[in-house]
Amino acid sequence: MRHFSLLKFPVLALAVLLPAGIPAMPAVAATESSTAASVQPANTLDALFTELKRERDEAKAKRISERIWAKWRDSGSATANLLMQWADKAISENKNALALDLLDQVVVLMPDFAEGWNRRATLNYAVGDHGKSMADIDRVLALEPRHFGAIAGMAAILSASENDQLELRAWEQLLEIYPANRQAQQRVGELAEKLAGDRI
Repeated sequence: MRHFSLLKFPVLALAVLLPAGIPAMPAVAATESSTAASVQPANTLDALFTELKRERDEAKAKRISERIWAKWRDSGSATANLLMQWADKAISENKNALALDLLDQVVVLMPDFAEGWNRRATLNYAVGDHGKSMADIDRVLALEPRHFGAIAGMAAILSASENDQLELRAWEQLLEIYPANRQAQQRVGELAEKLAGDRI
């Protein structure tokens, strides 16, 4: 399971002040720059989520989701990013206790970094501690309610506990954010059919 993927980083405004005596760029250049910017790919999380919600093609939506994951993975701290890399390496070597220690340090160092909590949630799920995993997911969603990876992780835990109704709600919530996700589409169909059968 990929970090509960299928399961906020502020936009920095840069004000440029021209010293007195330095002429401003011609208006035509500003117009050209504005036009060029308008055709650039969306790069803020809000813009990417707008694209993701609008996109119905599975492959194109997946590419948008990967760009979202790339932003989520960057904590903005070189130290936290390095700890995350070490945790990934420990997990790949089946050193789960070490990985948990490293991820504990990440969430202490940067408690508002949603992906640190999500990575720890994924590892807690992998080692069978669903209670701790769900607690970490709760923290992820408090920080980033659109975190479709964490929502998929919640759905996995609810599936393991055979709570079909709540699992269905989790997948439906994910589809509100990521409508082209095939896994969520399939599970919603399966669970809706199963629950309808149970009511007969």
